[in-house]
Amino acid sequence: MDEYDLSVVALEVLTKRFSGEFAVRPFIVRYPKWMMAQMNRWATSKNEHVRRLATEGCRSRLPWAMVLPVFKEDPSAVLPILEKLKEDENEYVRRSVANNLNDISKDNRDVVIEIARSWLGTSRETDRLVKHACRTLLKRGDAEVLGLFGYESPRHITLSNLVVGESVNWGDSLVFSFQLKTPKNRIGKLRIEYGIDFMKSNGRLSRTIFKISESDFPSREKHVMRSHPFRPISTRKYYPGAHGIAIILNGEAVANGAFELSM
Repeated sequence: MDEYDLSVVALEVLTKRFSGEFAVRPFIVRYPKWMMAQMNRWATSKNEHVRRLATEGCRSRLPWAMVLPVFKEDPSAVLPILEKLKEDENEYVRRSVANNLNDISKDNRDVVIEIARSWLGTSRETDRLVKHACRTLLKRGDAEVLGLFGYESPRHITLSNLVVGESVNWGDSLVFSFQLKTPKNRIGKLRIEYGIDFMKSNGRLSRTIFKISESDFPSREKHVMRSHPFRPISTRKYYPGAHGIAIILNGEAVANGAFELSM
């Protein structure tokens, strides 16, 4: 940490082989102005791993890494780097730009919406980047963001015949199904999701959203069947008892059900 100049050279060499987004973060905290100037220079590197370090290393909420509170509060120092790399020739780099913006959206929604408006329509690749960058806002059912991607209110769609298993055993899958119908000529552009209200250790429920599909549906009716597995995963601990399920169309919860999880 005391050998800034030498460490910057080492980080650039090492990131080509191991990826240095974790190692670079203490330097951002200790030497913010110098380090962000260096990140901007790395954003113009001929090496894609170094360019990716420029955006991945300054993510405010990089998973499994130390948080960068200064960028949670004000991401303005990060934005010039993302602007430089938004049309990078390598999807590996563009994906990192999207992930950085997704982090920003959790604390600075309006900043990301403004960027999304200005970047959409630039190219097919950039549109895909923006969509991935807005995934948290889409999951939250943010009406403004849904509108940016052409998802309107699903008021013309009727959901019927929601069938949910009354219970599911640990290790098995919950099966559920439902029917969608519209009086119009076609269902149209629709984002279909479901939310599971998981029982927590304190006895409260906490919802997690999962996507089923999104498309421009040409028919007037659609039958949907889905299963959700209850098996060990590293990011969630399960608790027995009453759980909830919600069917979500274009960000709006339109039907609800309940089931018991038995351990």
